[in-house]
Amino acid sequence: MSVKPMVKIEVLGTGCAKCRRLVKNVEKAVADLGIDAEIIKVEDITAIMDRGVMLTPGLIVDGELKVSGRVADVNELKEILQG
Repeated sequence: MSVKPMVKIEVLGTGCAKCRRLVKNVEKAVADLGIDAEIIKVEDITAIMDRGVMLTPGLIVDGELKVSGRVADVNELKEILQG
């Protein structure tokens, strides 16, 4: 049985209500799936724009932009994380 590497999840946003909701949804999806994940909140606007995100909140999983400009629900996040 192979062990999956830790998933790196970045939530990009300035701390607004939508951004906080996306963080909560990500935390729930990770917990529901029981995966090993590092969740990083990126709130610096320059760092967000450097990642190519113009609309927040944004979600990057293992370096790949998955969601931008909206809050993904828990079920969608589970699908994204299961790849």
